[in-house]
Amino acid sequence: MEQHWSTVCALLLALSAFVHYDVAFAAEVDGNSTAKPGVCPSRLWGFGKCAEFCTNDTDCPKDEKCCHNGCGHECMAPHTVKPGRCALPQGTRICAEYCYHDGQCPGEQKCCKTSCGHACSEPC
Repeated sequence: MEQHWSTVCALLLALSAFVHYDVAFAAEVDGNSTAKPGVCPSRLWGFGKCAEFCTNDTDCPKDEKCCHNGCGHECMAPHTVKPGRCALPQGTRICAEYCYHDGQCPGEQKCCKTSCGHACSEPC
């Protein structure tokens, strides 16, 4: 019986991924790209609410984007991505999360991976 449930879960996951990518592809093909600037925040763990609160960015107020929350879609504040690249981590071991996205860093600095976390640094 346990194998049956794992198969059902795998099929549901594959179906939801197909539907998610099919909707995104259809928007691109129609030329109705309604994407607002910025990047959806990434889910580090867990699942969000299993409901569809939005279908594209125009359903969201102000600068919020329609983002996948781990199960459904909901409006979220976007992360800012600044131009440039992060250098490879080197030097002393910094094991802390000083930032999660570029928008939290001053000026032109980017949120870059350190040897053990993330910190703001000048782009290369």
